[in-house]
Amino acid sequence: MSELRLEDVVFEYPDGTRALDGVDLVLAPATSTALVGANGSGKTTLAQHLDGLLRPTSGRVLLDGTDTAGSRVAELARVVGLCFQLPDHQIFSSTVRDEVEFGPRHAGFEAEAAFARATAALERVGLADQLGTHPGDLGETRRKLLTIASVLAMETRVVVLDEPTIGLDARGVALVRGIVRELVAEGRSVVGISHDLRFVAETFDRIVVLEAGRVSLDGTASEVFAEASWPTLRAVGLEPPTAALIGARLGLGSTPTETALVEALAARGPREAG
Repeated sequence: MSELRLEDVVFEYPDGTRALDGVDLVLAPATSTALVGANGSGKTTLAQHLDGLLRPTSGRVLLDGTDTAGSRVAELARVVGLCFQLPDHQIFSSTVRDEVEFGPRHAGFEAEAAFARATAALERVGLADQLGTHPGDLGETRRKLLTIASVLAMETRVVVLDEPTIGLDARGVALVRGIVRELVAEGRSVVGISHDLRFVAETFDRIVVLEAGRVSLDGTASEVFAEASWPTLRAVGLEPPTAALIGARLGLGSTPTETALVEALAARGPREAG
């Protein structure tokens, strides 16, 4: 298990854009954290600091107490696996098998062990029967699942998923939700970036809202999507999940998910339901 800690992290792009502006954040082992915010809020930039693709302009990123500034990207990739938002920015092999085996092979695993990891990862996303398929012959949904499998095959202690549900149907979203929960149960940390606030509320233990490179909200779904937080959410262009809106309108308190809404209605009872 690994802890990631960002201490006063600032990042500026060469054109002077300050994408992160003094971020302090601790990502504990065996937890799931969602990063949400409007486009340009710094979500993906922050995620790319976790595996060393980007380095702070100032501040530090610590992995188990050690500054990652001294670590190569290849070393960090053994601990932090990043799934890109767009599958075609990640996929490059000519078969599904080669794509998912690439990471373990590059990490030094023998062919048999790499194949075992690839097979297990593909089974998790429902693509175990596509070993010889060219990734280009998969639909957009299955290419997204393929990139997730490539990260899972590395068995990293931290998994970062950038917009994991884009292009997925309800079944695919449920599959990804299950994978996140399984990884946490295995003791790994998951960081997700998503605009799908319903998925976020139903899946992640913790939600961090970013605005202009700063943390504006940080808490559980019940806290972040409570009515008191709506002005902050809306100021950054986010609308609370429908379940939260309905729960507030009915005076049920914070109901960030449909399950929470149903439970609150049941607890209120039929006498008050009208």
